[in-house]
Amino acid sequence: MSYFADLAQQYIDGEWRPGTGSWDIIDFNPYDGVKLAAITVATAGEVDQAYRAAERAQPAWARTNPYDRRLVLERAIRVIEEREEQFAELIIAELGGTRFKAAFELRQAREFLREAMGLAVRPQGRILPSPVDGKENRLYRLPAGVVGVISPFNSPFLLSLKPVAAALALGNAVVLKPHQNTPVVGGGLVARVLEEAGLPAGLLNVVVTDIAEIGDALIEHPVPSVISFAGSDTVGRHVAGVAAANFKRCLLAMSGSSALIVLDDADIDYAVDAAVFSRFVHQGQVCVAANRVLVDRSVAAEFTEKFVARVKSLKVGDPADPTTHIGPLINASRVESLKAWVDRMVAAGATALLRGEAQGNLVEPTVLTDLPPDSEALTRETYGPVVVLLPFDGEEEAIRIANATPYGLSGAVHTADIERGVRVARRIETGVIHINDSTVQDEPMAPFGGEKRSGMGRLNVDSMVEAFTTQKWIAIQHGRSVFPF
Repeated sequence: MSYFADLAQQYIDGEWRPGTGSWDIIDFNPYDGVKLAAITVATAGEVDQAYRAAERAQPAWARTNPYDRRLVLERAIRVIEEREEQFAELIIAELGGTRFKAAFELRQAREFLREAMGLAVRPQGRILPSPVDGKENRLYRLPAGVVGVISPFNSPFLLSLKPVAAALALGNAVVLKPHQNTPVVGGGLVARVLEEAGLPAGLLNVVVTDIAEIGDALIEHPVPSVISFAGSDTVGRHVAGVAAANFKRCLLAMSGSSALIVLDDADIDYAVDAAVFSRFVHQGQVCVAANRVLVDRSVAAEFTEKFVARVKSLKVGDPADPTTHIGPLINASRVESLKAWVDRMVAAGATALLRGEAQGNLVEPTVLTDLPPDSEALTRETYGPVVVLLPFDGEEEAIRIANATPYGLSGAVHTADIERGVRVARRIETGVIHINDSTVQDEPMAPFGGEKRSGMGRLNVDSMVEAFTTQKWIAIQHGRSVFPF
C-alpha cells in the first residue's frame, strides 16, 4: 500500500522526513507477518525540533477565529469520508483489526471530530463579582499552549485523533508520538488527514520513536504544558511521575479490568450477547473490555452453557474477511505472554471451559472459571481473547468482587429492573458503567475516564476544555484603591 511508503516518516513543521536515529522501527502486519514499512526513529534532537515548531506556530493559531479553526476539522471529516475504504484497509493491515473494528473506529473518529468542532467555540469568559468597590474581575479561558500526546496501539487512529483534534480546536499546538506497533495509522495518517484539511504547518508534529532512543525527552521537554497519555498503567505511572516532576499537567487513560455483572433477573440471552462482544471485540485488546463476567449463581448454569456455545461459534482468522470475529494479537510477544498467563491460571486451579490454541498471532478464545480467591485473574487486566466467569450470591457479593481490583474504568450491569441496576452501578468503583449494554462504549458528549489505576482526568466534552486550556484572572480597578500604607 502506498500509504505505508508515504506516511512511514517523521512529520515536523509541515515536512515529511526520515528520522536520524540509530535504528529502525519495523512495521509488520500482525496477521501474515508481511513487512509494511521501516521507520528510522526520531532522536531527542528531532523531538526538540517538533516542540519548537509547535511553540512557534501556536500563538498565531490561538489568535485565529475559532470558527476558522472549526473549518479545518470539518474538512478533516470529509477527508475521512472520502477515503474510508482505504483507511479501513490500513487499520486491518497494521493492527489486525477486523472489518467491523475498522468501520467502528473510523465512524467514531468522525463523531469525535464533530464534537471537537463544537469545542472550538465552547470556551467562555466570565465576569466575577468582587467585594471591593469599583473592581471588575474578568476570567478568561486560554489555550494551554503546546500539548504532548502519546497514543496506544489498540485504536490508534481514534485515540490519537481524539485528543489531537480537541487540543487543536481549543487553540493549542500538538506533538504526537504514536505507539511503535502502529506508527502509520496512529501517527502519519492523522497528520495526513489534517494536512489535507488545511491545518497550518507546525501545529501538529508526529515523532515516531521509542524511549530506548530518546529517554524521557518527550515528557521532560520544557515546551509542552500538558501531556495526554493512553496506554498501560505501568507506563502511565512513569509518565505521570516525570510530568509532575516537571510541573506539567497530565491526562491519563489507562488499563482496566472491567466487570460485566449479570443479576438474577437479567435477560440471559441478551446478557450473553453483550458479554461476548464486551470481551472479544478486537481480540480483547481494549481497555474497557470485560475481563470478568460475574453471574448470579441462580442463573449461572444457563448463562455459562449459552455463553460457551456462543464463544465457540466465533470465527478466528483473517481480519480482512468480513465474517471474521477475532483477528490477530498485535505481536508475537503478546501471544507468548497470554499463553503463559493462561498456563499459570490453570496450574493454580482454574478450570478451562474452553481453551484456545494459538497459530501465529491468532489466538482462539479461552473461558476460565473456578478460580481461587487469590487468583491474579480476578484483579489484573488481560489483553487478549481470555475471559473469566465468576458466580456470585447476591448483589453485595457482586459489588465486592467487581471492586476487588486496582482498576476502575468501565463495567456493565444486566437486570430487568433499571433502578436496581442503577443502585448497583453507583456502588461500582469505575468512571464509566452501563446498564443493559456492553462495557465497550465511548460517546463524544459523555466524560470518559477511570478511577484508581485506570486513569486521571476525563476525556470528551467539557473535560477536554479543562484538560487543554488554562484560566486567567484579570482584575480591573475602576477608580483608585486605598492602600493601608
